[in-house]
Amino acid sequence: MRELVRTNDIVLVSAIGALLDGANIHHLVADQNMSVVDGSLGVLPRRILVHEDDNQLARQILSDAGLAHELRPDE
Repeated sequence: MRELVRTNDIVLVSAIGALLDGANIHHLVADQNMSVVDGSLGVLPRRILVHEDDNQLARQILSDAGLAHELRPDE
């Protein structure tokens, strides 16, 4: 799994999820239930992960949508 985005913005997480769903790219939103730990303050970022094989396409889709600045470095 490759990390695409790490953010506290739940609206952004939802928008990225919709873009990936629309492209039929399976993804995982990690740490979304960590609000139990942080007291629902939203200080712990959520991570959007995709399979290695879908990484480049997912990055391109987010870039095309104007979200390139949200992408984690591609290691």
